[in-house]
Amino acid sequence: MSFDTVVKESLHMLPWTVLVAEDNPDDCRLTEEAWQEAQLGHELRFVHDGKELLDYLYNRGSFADAETAPRPGVILLDLNMPQKSGGEALLEIKTDPALARIPIIILTTSKAAQDMFNTSVLGVNGYITKPGTFNGYIQMMQNLACNWSEMIDLPFSHRDPGPSDWLGKTALC
Repeated sequence: MSFDTVVKESLHMLPWTVLVAEDNPDDCRLTEEAWQEAQLGHELRFVHDGKELLDYLYNRGSFADAETAPRPGVILLDLNMPQKSGGEALLEIKTDPALARIPIIILTTSKAAQDMFNTSVLGVNGYITKPGTFNGYIQMMQNLACNWSEMIDLPFSHRDPGPSDWLGKTALC
């Protein structure tokens, strides 16, 4: 068995959290059902706006207990959210050295070239336009799971960031 195969299989066995920042209840439901249908096995958590996302990441308010709000291995981030937009939250995350190395994949309805450009400049690790069907969501989740090892660096997501954290490339889907 090759080194790459061993690493890829090992990544699927690690217990890690995917944090979804999404304000639309229907999109949350579709994401969760597709996640379960794809049988990915990792923990999926939701926050519902940019302010709540930052509270989660900084362990503030209802997320004060780090045991119940573990550091995510990856964030799926909607751009258009109330209180604090995904773009505003992204800027704060990527300018904070304690958070900057958490991989972030934009998951949005926007196909605007300006949104893609702006988020890539801020250092997102991927940009996905939300699928229009449930089967599309399932396929998206399966594709993400199959490509985790190329998109994120999980061993570093469970500790304080260091110089060898995320070295990947941005993927536009």
